[in-house]
Amino acid sequence: MGVWRWRRNPLRRPTDLFEAWVAFAALVCFLVVAPAIGWAAGLQVDGTLQRAAREQRQERYLVPAVVVRPGPAPLAEASAEPAAPRQNPQRTRIVAAWTAPDGSSHQGTVPAAEEPPQTGDRFRIWTDTRGEVVGRPLDPSSASFHAGTAGLAAALAAAALAETVRRIVVRRLMHRRYIRLDRAWAATGPDWGRAGAGS
Repeated sequence: MGVWRWRRNPLRRPTDLFEAWVAFAALVCFLVVAPAIGWAAGLQVDGTLQRAAREQRQERYLVPAVVVRPGPAPLAEASAEPAAPRQNPQRTRIVAAWTAPDGSSHQGTVPAAEEPPQTGDRFRIWTDTRGEVVGRPLDPSSASFHAGTAGLAAALAAAALAETVRRIVVRRLMHRRYIRLDRAWAATGPDWGRAGAGS
């Protein structure tokens, strides 16, 4: 497909050769440029996420906590009728006490584990140096997965951009060909079938 546009022949138009070069450039973008962009984007994102994961592991601590009492009931659950089934079950919240890495004592409402907790149960939570509850630090393997996904998305976006540009150029070329064909038809069409017109 399209190889004939490279061969010299009297029927080949300049736009045919230009279209062949555009198709070749798009193929190079698919096979070389898009994977290179994806690889570079993946490495960049991976470096950023791995650095963030290291910082989080240095700033977040897994500290022991003790269940003090059950937490307040959610508003939706408190206002619902007792006979009505729960449409959106929410995680149970409890009031817990813990000691921060800096030695200060803290107490607050945190999500409970899967099992219903009892007063005095011990569990672990993630906190920062001051004892504020924070999320679990980013796992290095999760960071690599997100970086790979970002790289793949960048490669696909580059390939899609190359194909879009190719289609736009081919469409404009076809439009120009139709305009030239209409002009040629307008110039020669009225003479067809007339005696002595040379047709």
